[in-house]
Amino acid sequence: MKPIHFVDPNNLLLCAIITAAMQIFFFGIAATFRFDKVTDFAGGTNFMVLALMTLLLAQTFSVRQILVTAFVCAWGIRLSGYLLYRIIKIGEDKRFDDKRDNLCAFAGFWTFQAIWVFTVSLPVIFTNCSYSNVNNYFTVQDIVGISMYGVGLLTETFADFQKFNFRDNPANNGKWCDYGLWKWSRHPNYFGEILLWWGMFLISTSVIQGGQWAGVIGPVFITSILLFLSGIPLLEKKSDERYGKVEAYREYKRSTSPLVPLPPYFYGRLPDAVKCFVCCEFPLYNTMDEADEDELEVKVDEVNGKARANSA
Repeated sequence: MKPIHFVDPNNLLLCAIITAAMQIFFFGIAATFRFDKVTDFAGGTNFMVLALMTLLLAQTFSVRQILVTAFVCAWGIRLSGYLLYRIIKIGEDKRFDDKRDNLCAFAGFWTFQAIWVFTVSLPVIFTNCSYSNVNNYFTVQDIVGISMYGVGLLTETFADFQKFNFRDNPANNGKWCDYGLWKWSRHPNYFGEILLWWGMFLISTSVIQGGQWAGVIGPVFITSILLFLSGIPLLEKKSDERYGKVEAYREYKRSTSPLVPLPPYFYGRLPDAVKCFVCCEFPLYNTMDEADEDELEVKVDEVNGKARANSA
């Protein structure tokens, strides 16, 4: 059968329209009924819809195309299922506590989610394009990319499972998770997420050409978001505020890699420069010193105020 193109041969416009339509639809449900349970489900299923749609429209069905589509579906089912189960169990999603009553802010989140879905899906969209190289011979990039995806998905799955069980245990109330993979990494789930999407892009490099190399924006985008915006920085700040005065937490943070799982004994002895440039231990992940300085300034001001009062 002949491939089906909607305006452009990559079907990018169609993918953008489908993504916008899905996110607007679920945003309407979430905003109208204040129903958080559809948010992550809408994101995960959107990825699967784009992968399956581009595969079916291309009509070439190479092994590589079927494989990356199956990979996206496996990831989407796992993520959507896990997050849906978690939100059903805990009730409301705390991410939206400051957004539910602000329609513009809530809409902004859903707009960002649409951009996330479309951008990160680019390597898969281009791999499934009808004029991509449809040979079924596996390249070195395929083998390495498949391995990265497999390790990434398993890491993310086990990390989420371990943290959920840790938090579900009443004995761990008020504690930070340092169990399993979390003993070797402060954010092993994000490491798995980043690794698997770079693996997907690496697979796509076996067939993409010309302007399709813009697909690298996908893994760069997800990596940037998790490292510098709404992922690690926010969680680190929250943990520092909650546990920053606990010496055991400070030691955990000093000896545990922020992203790449490494033995604490080994990581704790690395030079700070290596931690920063190789292991992503960026200064913005440490807000404990700022909190201590603020507290010290308050105490100094109090002492100075008392001194002035006594001299008067």
